[in-house]
Amino acid sequence: MTNPSQPRAAGLLPVRDDAALSALCFDNRFLRELPADPLTDRRRRQVHGACYSYVEPTPVRDPKLVAHSAEVAALIGLPEESYREPSFAEILGGNALAKGMTPYAACYGGHQFGSWAGQLGDGRAISLGEVLRPDGEHWELQLKGAGPTPYSRTADGRAVMRSSVREFLCSEAMHHLGVPTTRALSLVATGEAVVRDMFYDGRPAEEPGAVVCRVAPSFLRFGNYQLLAFRRDVPTLKQLVDHTLAAHFPELGPLHPTKETYARFLGVVAERTARLLVHWQRVGFVHGVMNTDNMSILGLTIDYGPYGWLEDYDPTWTPNTTDSSGRRYCFGNQPGVAFWNLVRLAEGILPLVGDARPLEEALLAFPHTFEREQAAMIKSKLGLTAWRPDEDAELEKELYNVLQLVETDMTIFFRQLAWLPQQEPDLSTWLDQVLTSAYYRQEDLQGPHRAAILKWLGRYQQRLRKQDLPDQLRRDKMNQVNPRYVLRNYVAQLAIDRAEQGDGSLIYRLLQVLRHPYDDQPESAEYAEKRPEWARHRPGCSMLSCSS
Repeated sequence: MTNPSQPRAAGLLPVRDDAALSALCFDNRFLRELPADPLTDRRRRQVHGACYSYVEPTPVRDPKLVAHSAEVAALIGLPEESYREPSFAEILGGNALAKGMTPYAACYGGHQFGSWAGQLGDGRAISLGEVLRPDGEHWELQLKGAGPTPYSRTADGRAVMRSSVREFLCSEAMHHLGVPTTRALSLVATGEAVVRDMFYDGRPAEEPGAVVCRVAPSFLRFGNYQLLAFRRDVPTLKQLVDHTLAAHFPELGPLHPTKETYARFLGVVAERTARLLVHWQRVGFVHGVMNTDNMSILGLTIDYGPYGWLEDYDPTWTPNTTDSSGRRYCFGNQPGVAFWNLVRLAEGILPLVGDARPLEEALLAFPHTFEREQAAMIKSKLGLTAWRPDEDAELEKELYNVLQLVETDMTIFFRQLAWLPQQEPDLSTWLDQVLTSAYYRQEDLQGPHRAAILKWLGRYQQRLRKQDLPDQLRRDKMNQVNPRYVLRNYVAQLAIDRAEQGDGSLIYRLLQVLRHPYDDQPESAEYAEKRPEWARHRPGCSMLSCSS
């Protein structure tokens, strides 16, 4: 269902008609309904009056499949064994196309670390097209690290293996945790080196390159709308918003949207974003670079760069070295930054509405939704049957204070907390025998810190006695929202170390473990352990940069 009049980018990669990917039905609505950059070369440039540029991936020396997700393959309609075809790595590594694919890079702008950055765009991401499934769902396939585009600026458009492994695994891990996210179909090694200055310290080095195929209903982000508004290109902005409504928000109504429709659209995006942020807080995820160009219009986790997990509870922690001084995107700031970003999106939609008041009202959906969902989230994490604001809000506040007294693994703490009996006679013994596994330094569990922890445990225990819920049933409920397994930073690094040597076996093993993050899986208990001491300050295990 591609438009035969659509131009193809300069380069003309071979089309593999015999590939399983060519059996998919491509319906490239984004290209069909929105204006294109008339130029089709890779020359870096400012692109005006267009939502995208046609550009093909740049071929690599030796594409080899490192890992794939069978679930995502099934999601888009690929046969189970399709990954065994040589053409699978060839196409998803950027050396060929499947029938129906029309590659392009999107044009957008954004605020980076609070400052307007102007045009950004897909500098190393190239979308291959939208797969139309029999149920009517569209799934966009996008290669990250597939070579330069008109939006690459001074960069090479490539990605290294370390960041690609992290994105591949975390995309799937987040999905199974129940967090809205883009997905990942494949990870392909390029057989080529990429030069990166990992910590911007003047010591660039060669690293193995890779390409990830990301999958989502859409990769539209706040910055797509911001750039058009900034340039006062209202006709193209209206085209883009109307396309977004028809393709992704049909429940909002008429074929010919009104100003009220645009305001409702902002409200729905605000609600989805609030729910996403509550999920991040629930599992201890820190995005690391919440620029407006990294915020999904669909409320998905998008663009896995220098992300990390709270392996010890610290609201001020950020995994991003670029943000180490200001900590704008630290764990505790994420909800506030999300709202700030939504205000920037509202400014991008304002030219279509003309009046700020309905947009200001729509933005209130974020704090209202976040407050409601946050209370529901902590209620479920603590195994409470009802939320009593007067009593439980203080219990929650004290909990977060207690978590910061000594170095505490957040994931393990909540998982072990489920084992606290309502009638435990000796909390001190229980702390030493059960909860102690959540603490990094046992010697810190002394004096006033120990007393404060025991005091909170006693208060929590009293709260549990006020509800009619047996211990086992409460434990089962808590274990459905408090994961046993997350993609710990050091575990991801272990997989990277092997993948850089051409061994994807640990990626596949972790993929299997992370498909069941709420199950105990005794045979894989090592991947639920606290960060080992060797990983405390190792690059990739504690702090990361945007260099990938």
